[in-house]
Amino acid sequence: MKKTSIILHQNYAEDAIKKLHELGLIHIINIEKEDHAQDDVGDKVDIPADVPDYLTFEARLTKIIEILARAKHSPSGIKAILHPEQPQRTTVQNRSAETILSDAKHILHTIEPDVLPLDERLKQVKDQKAKNEEIEKQLSLIQDVVVNLDDIKDSPLVVCITGKTKQLEQLEEQITPDDAITIVSKQFGSGKKKEWTVILTAHINEKEKVDRLSREYLTVFDLTAASGSPADALEEIQQKQKTLEEETQTITSNLSTKAGEHLQALYALREEIQIEKARKEIRKNFTQTQTTYIINGWVLEKNQDVIRTVLETTCEGHCALTFETPSSNPDNPPTHLETPQWASTFRMFLEMFATPRYHEINPTVFLGIFFIIFFGFMLGDAGYGLVIFLLSLAAYLKFGKHSPMIKNWGFLGIWLGVSTTSAGLLLNSFFGDFIPRFIYQDPTRPLYSITVAGIHLPLDALGDPLTILTMALVFGLIHLNLGIVLGLIQSVRQKNMMLFFTQYFAWVPMQIGGGTLIGVFILRWEISSLMMYIAILLTLIGVVLLFKHAGPIGFFGITGYVGDWLSYARLLALGLATSGMALAFNVVGELIPSLVPVVGIILFPVVLVLAHTANLGIQSLGAAVHSLRLQYVEFFNRFYEGGGEPFDPFHMKRTYTRIEK
Repeated sequence: MKKTSIILHQNYAEDAIKKLHELGLIHIINIEKEDHAQDDVGDKVDIPADVPDYLTFEARLTKIIEILARAKHSPSGIKAILHPEQPQRTTVQNRSAETILSDAKHILHTIEPDVLPLDERLKQVKDQKAKNEEIEKQLSLIQDVVVNLDDIKDSPLVVCITGKTKQLEQLEEQITPDDAITIVSKQFGSGKKKEWTVILTAHINEKEKVDRLSREYLTVFDLTAASGSPADALEEIQQKQKTLEEETQTITSNLSTKAGEHLQALYALREEIQIEKARKEIRKNFTQTQTTYIINGWVLEKNQDVIRTVLETTCEGHCALTFETPSSNPDNPPTHLETPQWASTFRMFLEMFATPRYHEINPTVFLGIFFIIFFGFMLGDAGYGLVIFLLSLAAYLKFGKHSPMIKNWGFLGIWLGVSTTSAGLLLNSFFGDFIPRFIYQDPTRPLYSITVAGIHLPLDALGDPLTILTMALVFGLIHLNLGIVLGLIQSVRQKNMMLFFTQYFAWVPMQIGGGTLIGVFILRWEISSLMMYIAILLTLIGVVLLFKHAGPIGFFGITGYVGDWLSYARLLALGLATSGMALAFNVVGELIPSLVPVVGIILFPVVLVLAHTANLGIQSLGAAVHSLRLQYVEFFNRFYEGGGEPFDPFHMKRTYTRIEK
């Protein structure tokens, strides 16, 4: 990474900004925030006066695009995910900003009078349909009541309320024989959903009581727009709904036609305006003198010659560029993450935690490798792994070409499936004990039997969990010590030798000496006196270095390390949970035919499929979460701090346009 400072003549600023935008190689920083020394050199650059015009046109175009996009017939739901619509690109000329604005003004002047009234009318129709639907529901509840709706409306002497209630008895109890109130009711629904339609009619003197009863016991109907008998009013409202639906289809059809005619051009025009707006707004990060602009930013070292050549050509030599090697402090350069294609999915996992600082090691590859290994070990069933592998492979091959997201996750799923299948074969689990129980007819028989380098395979995870625990703790030591090694490399890069010895190297003699002493006093190892003294000396060296770095708090660093190491026992716990649940489901499935004759034969495969599917989903989620947890807490705690700013070059992203060559 190089820190660059560019000084160019204002006459060439527009062309230079355009070239930098097209190249997309420089991360431009706000000089006012980053370099207060520039205050003495130049003044802050104001955003050009025409930027509000770009914002206005962008907003107007976006509104039209959203209206037409809603009317366009496009896939939705799962179909949209599996077969996303690919944006079409329109070839455009390399036009000036003024020409683009003029074109936008002309197109909007032409299309807005056609689209906006249709959209407004469509909203009105939808609102009216919603109101009519409510009236239709209310009328359907009283359509059998023999009454003229005009007769049950309020008058100078009579008050009338129509509604529904679940508390008819309580309502009737509130009306005494002395009250000038009559009540007509009709039941609909049954059981817990039983309700009544109610018509309350009273003398105007009882209005206060009627209003109170309606508030407490009724859901009041609004039938002021209806007239005649309920049945006739219902038929009339249904006819209105039919007319409104026809109008809706007509408007939608018209908008869909206009979408086919104009939508792609509008997408392209909006993108041109967004690009020009970005080129205008970036100037707020510059400073200026009477005749020049000053631009500060970051570039990758490999690109500095390209930027120099392009700018000197564009500005015809009227520019000056400097490139400096940054320091971590106070420059605080952004971080450019370079990862292989297969590990690109894991960048998301890293960024969920924190972007690494400049000069900090990028752990994405290590995170990816151990995430796959730990996931497979925690799920630990070859049958489940095979399901994940086949589904991921199908998604990768069939849908990956349509969706980059599905392609990336499918690729990840393939490796998770391979890892899980391998772990399951190692740990003697294929849908639990499905093969031994239902095919071999002997649940105690292993999937296979082979001896490699004196080790009998497969291992019996349920019968010999201590062996699996030992493997999990060995994985933990490898993972934690990889973190320590990365910390050593990182401190060398940062030229911080004090940190090299006291924070990272201290754990090397500490583990060797402390591990040996644990073996002698707890595991009853027999070693010579010389080896004992060496172990004690190594332990003391590690303790002294650690306390040099953290003081007395270093003691908690030791206990924390032990806790982190023991945390890898979750590899055993989750693996046993998967196998144990799968075995239990197989036992239940085996019992079903004998417990439920005839029908049990049909239920047997259904229960097994549903149970194993649920187990696969739950255990996969647990394996993913806990695998990430081992990365974020145990592994990153050894060396990784994060908190960096990602390298974000000023670049032009074209989705709907391409420049005519």
